[in-house]
Amino acid sequence: MASEQSYDFIVVGSGPAGCAVASQLAQSAKKPSVLLLEAGGPNDDNSLRVDGKRWQTFTQEGMNWGYKTVAQKHLNGRELDYSRGKGLGGSSAINFGVYAVGARDDYDEWASVVGDDTFSWKNIQTRFKKLETFNGTFDVAENQKYASPKASDHGTEGVLGVGYAKEWDQDLPLVLDAFEQAGFPKNEDHNSGNPIGMGLCINSCRNGVRSTAADLLLGHTNLVIVTNSPVSRVIMKGKRAVGVEANGQQYHASKEIIISAGSLDTPKILMHSGIGPADQLSKFNIPVIHDSPAVGQGLRDHIFAPVIVTRNPATNDRNAFFKDTGAMSAATTQWQKDNTGPWARYNCQICIGWLKSDNLTSLPEFKALPPSVQEFMNRETIPHYEMINFPIHNAYPDMFQDYSYLCLAVMMMNEQSIGEVRLQSSNPSEPLLFDPKFLEHPFDRKASIVIYKHLMEVVNHPSFAKDTVSTMLGAASDSDEDILEFWRNNISSTWHMTGTAKMGKVGDADAVVDHRFRVIGVDGLRVADMSCVPVLTNNHTQATAYVTGATAADVLLEEYGLAEITK
Repeated sequence: MASEQSYDFIVVGSGPAGCAVASQLAQSAKKPSVLLLEAGGPNDDNSLRVDGKRWQTFTQEGMNWGYKTVAQKHLNGRELDYSRGKGLGGSSAINFGVYAVGARDDYDEWASVVGDDTFSWKNIQTRFKKLETFNGTFDVAENQKYASPKASDHGTEGVLGVGYAKEWDQDLPLVLDAFEQAGFPKNEDHNSGNPIGMGLCINSCRNGVRSTAADLLLGHTNLVIVTNSPVSRVIMKGKRAVGVEANGQQYHASKEIIISAGSLDTPKILMHSGIGPADQLSKFNIPVIHDSPAVGQGLRDHIFAPVIVTRNPATNDRNAFFKDTGAMSAATTQWQKDNTGPWARYNCQICIGWLKSDNLTSLPEFKALPPSVQEFMNRETIPHYEMINFPIHNAYPDMFQDYSYLCLAVMMMNEQSIGEVRLQSSNPSEPLLFDPKFLEHPFDRKASIVIYKHLMEVVNHPSFAKDTVSTMLGAASDSDEDILEFWRNNISSTWHMTGTAKMGKVGDADAVVDHRFRVIGVDGLRVADMSCVPVLTNNHTQATAYVTGATAADVLLEEYGLAEITK
């Protein structure tokens, strides 16, 4: 327990955004006192940092809130996994380690929506570079042909280690070559601001070691971190936030409270603090401090569907490793010694790409979208879907006896279905009800068919099909009806929940916070996480969460005269 109860700043939540805010405030020249409260534990076991095992951490007991969606009307009543990280690092400690910053047009749109150039690509990219130390080298020289990142697009002095794995599964070049031979464009660096094309995934791992947001917290003597302290509410004095309550303990802030609990939990804290839709608050006898109908609305997310095929065992050597418990044990010992070996090779590098589709933009359902949405989706750097190869046996080991397989997944970008999160109890320890309303919008249903057919162009192309033995999982046929039914029965969330405390201009009906991250209608309270991001960015959103926190920190540093940073 912290020895003092009053701080300059209190940050709630230690995911990428919260850690970025807390660390940058703490390292500023004037050294304000900062308290970071985390609902989960310290997550300090070094075995959680094994690069090749990063696909498994979301199954670790105590690290995942274990959330589920409500039954989804358009998915045959299925309840989907809605995993969220618990403990230091938040979801960066349990995600699959894809570090993708998105499209420059995403951030220019964000700047336009809120009327503030702070969020434009030129400014956001500067923050991305400050966050990272990038590794773009490979141990195998001929693999360099698959990537050509420019130094000007990357950072060299940030705390967050990101880059490519030095060694790969042996069939990864075959997959990359198949995409190229099937006519898909190539992208030599998806973090340049233009993600269009297929290429190598940049990982939130470096030299065999997984990076998490907790890395940002090291070495700050004026930063107090309290774990296992779920915040139940913000303490309000009239219309001003003055503190928070966690485990019955009150902590006070003389300057600001920043909520960074994520798209599923930030709205819960706001609502239980009396800030939210008055009808929901009144239903559960929560006194209304500020009626903010948009709290919990605007939920958006990416969805994906997989195709799994068994492959010629000669194309890879995964069975020799994953069927040999002795080999895996020896690899663990080697990794513990120097972060090298098979656990720094297997599953550590995948291919990924973001793509456009003329078939999608010619759909009547696309042409029926608002002109502003059509214009955005037609911008140069905005993709319509993503493709990725995914070592799914790590996440779902019971599915596999033979590891000579490939799982290719297609992910929809710019979904038009909009969901919500809402109260189900007056008890702050009860989660909200999560309803993303997947496939509710007719455009999404039609787009799912189109992009699945693009995926099958790769699966059926001779360069890929020559090594395929059979199909483990896929649509029953290539008919539109069978493909849509396959999506209904097999899609998953990509865990990119966004927009439930949306940023906008004061007066906008859907705005919860303003362009300075301030909660509209109250003082002393800000939101800095994916819940406030007004654009569903075209990426895997952990990178956007980091830069959201970094941007909020810049805003606070400027407002409070703390802008000079010391190392």
